[in-house]
Amino acid sequence: MSQVAHAERAHALLGASKAAQWISCPPSARVQESVPDKRSEYADEGTLAHELSEIKLRRRLLPCNSAERKRLDKELEKVKANPMYGPEMENAVNDYVEIVEERFMAAKARSVDAVILLEEKLDFTEWVPEGKGSGDVVLIADGVLEVIDLKYGKGVPVSAENNPQIRLYGLGAWSAYNYLYDIQDVHMTIVQPRLDSISTDIMPVSELVEWAETVVGPAALLADVGEGEFKSGDHCRWCKVKGNCRARTDENMKALAYEFKDPALLSPDEIGSILFVAEQLKVWAKDVEEHAFEQAKNGIRIPLWKLVEGRSNRAITDKEAAKKALEAAKVDASKYLKPQEMYSIGDLEKNVGKKDLATLLDGLIVKPTGKPVLVPESDKRPELNSIDNDFAGEDFEN
Repeated sequence: MSQVAHAERAHALLGASKAAQWISCPPSARVQESVPDKRSEYADEGTLAHELSEIKLRRRLLPCNSAERKRLDKELEKVKANPMYGPEMENAVNDYVEIVEERFMAAKARSVDAVILLEEKLDFTEWVPEGKGSGDVVLIADGVLEVIDLKYGKGVPVSAENNPQIRLYGLGAWSAYNYLYDIQDVHMTIVQPRLDSISTDIMPVSELVEWAETVVGPAALLADVGEGEFKSGDHCRWCKVKGNCRARTDENMKALAYEFKDPALLSPDEIGSILFVAEQLKVWAKDVEEHAFEQAKNGIRIPLWKLVEGRSNRAITDKEAAKKALEAAKVDASKYLKPQEMYSIGDLEKNVGKKDLATLLDGLIVKPTGKPVLVPESDKRPELNSIDNDFAGEDFEN
C-alpha cells in the first residue's frame, strides 16, 4: 500500500469513475482517450485521504501483528509528513472511519462471521470490457453485501442514488463473492465527510444484474468500439472534451432559439424556462472559453481572438525590508500594520479541530440568515413565501 498505489487506481477506458459518461454518451470514451489527464491538487489530496483512511481502518478493524502495526505506523508517518495532511483531513477521515466501523459492527450483529475487505480489487468484465476497479470497503453479512466509497472532495455533492460508479463496484463485489455467500441485497454507500453526507442505495441482486445486462452491457459494447450517439447532459461535467464537443454545442445552440425579449413581456412560465436555458448556456460558455484559452496558450491561434497580458496588482517583494524602511522613517506603525485578526471559522476548524472548536465556542458561533436566492424547485432548501415575514429586513442586491 502506498500513495502511488492509490493514485494508480483504475483509469481504464471504461472505468467505473467515468461510467456516467460512457453509459450516457458511449462514443465519448474513445474521443477522450487521446486527451491526457490533468492531475489536480484536489485529486492528490483525495488520494492521500484514501491512503490515510485505509491505514486507520486496518489498525482498527483488522487483526494486526507487531510487524503489521510497525508497517502501518511507518505508512502513517509518511502521510502526516505530506504538506496536504492537516487537521481538516484528520477529522474528515476519522468521521469516515467511524461510519465504516458502525456499519461493520451492525453487520457483525446480524452475523458473527461478517466479513470486511479493504481496497478490494473488483472485476465486472462480464458486462464491461476490461471493467475493473477498487472498492474502498466491502462488507458481507447475512445475505447483504455493502460497498462503501469515500469521497473526500467537497466541491460537488455526490449521492449513491442511481450512481453508476458505486453500482459497478457493487456488481463487481457480488460477482466475486456470490458463489461463497447467499447474497440477496446489495447496499451501496457513499460517504462525503466534509459535506456531512452519507447516502445509501439498496438494490436486490436481481435488479442490479438486470441493470447491468440491459443498460451497462449494451452501452459498454458501443463505447468500447467508439460507436453510438453523442449526447450532452450532466455527465459532461468531467468530460475532457466538453469545451469543443460538437454535440454539446448543437444542443446549446438549440437553446439559443429562444427569442429573448424584455422579461417584463414574458409570462412567469416562460421566464422559468429561460432561466434554465441561461444557466445551461453560462456553464457551456465558460467551458468553451477555457478550452480556447488552453489552445491559445499552446500556440493554436483562435481566429478573432488573441492572448494579451492581463491586469496585475502591485506587490511588495520583501515585506520585512519594507517594514524596516518604514520604521526607520518613523512612520506611525498603525499606518502600515494591521491589528491582529481572528482566523475565519473554516480555518479555525482546520487548526483547532471541528469538534473541539464547536465545544470551545459553544454558543459563540451563529449562522446568519442567507440572502434570498432564486433556485430550481428541485433544490432541497425550503421555499420562502411571505414577503412580510421571510424577507423582512433583507437588503436585496441584483
